[in-house]
Amino acid sequence: MSSETVRDAMVPEPTTLGADQSAQEAGRCFAENDEVRALFVVDGDGKLVGVLTRKTLVREVVASGRTPGDVRLREIAEPPHFTLDTSLPLDDGFRQLEEHDLERVPVVEAGGRLVGVLSRAVVQRRLAEDEPPELDPDPGSVVL
Repeated sequence: MSSETVRDAMVPEPTTLGADQSAQEAGRCFAENDEVRALFVVDGDGKLVGVLTRKTLVREVVASGRTPGDVRLREIAEPPHFTLDTSLPLDDGFRQLEEHDLERVPVVEAGGRLVGVLSRAVVQRRLAEDEPPELDPDPGSVVL
């Protein structure tokens, strides 16, 4: 796996919405797909503006009494705390996920353009596939 990069293991084309789209549109995306945990908010050039979760949507719009159709995503998306570059060696990317205890991280190209997401679960599966099976050090012995 040593020659692989983050690009090789990332999930391409994550769910995105434009920064000028409304919170109502984000809510619709979450409602239509229970498996979507986060939406990535991008500007017109595809540059990552921030991340939006269900929790953020509830806190910033519903609990605050704002009108979802009037709230632009650029107003409520949380700036990403962490991103990975596509060319980073995969070993280093996984190490950073582990060190920062992150489940998934946006992957960006030069200039901050969002191109994918690196998921800890996907990388762990990939690592497991690359490891040879453990051999019994003494297959002839019996432990009682």
